[in-house]
Amino acid sequence: MSEQDRKFDPAKATAFFTGRGHSGWLGLRYSDHGDDWVELELPWREDLLGEDGQRVLASGPILSLMDMASGMAIWRAMDEFTAIATLDLRVDYVRPAREGASVFGRSQCYRLTRSAAFVRGLAHDGDADDPVAHIQAVFMKIAPTARL
Repeated sequence: MSEQDRKFDPAKATAFFTGRGHSGWLGLRYSDHGDDWVELELPWREDLLGEDGQRVLASGPILSLMDMASGMAIWRAMDEFTAIATLDLRVDYVRPAREGASVFGRSQCYRLTRSAAFVRGLAHDGDADDPVAHIQAVFMKIAPTARL
């Protein structure tokens, strides 16, 4: 299937998702994508720091980055936007992100079943070989219901 024939385009969808709500407030941006993966960017900001006196990005924004990248990877793999819900998202933090550096979240949907989607990925601050965190997740696919 050619890129023009795809129904779900993460580059276009990111503008919609990040134009409002939590993702918009975080300032998430599109970075790159493939057939079953999406990478988003979380720009470094002072107001996203964790503990007082530490110049380290809080873990919550990284979790949000990875959740959004994972959802978009699933929609990319399914080639459609449909309702999904995060069932389990495990984040293993390896090290703090470097001060002043954007964090990139890349998630890959490696398996789709009738009712679930399985995702893995990593967050990095410029070098994917030196990750900030690894993730593993399971999402539930929510079937549309008929209205009576």
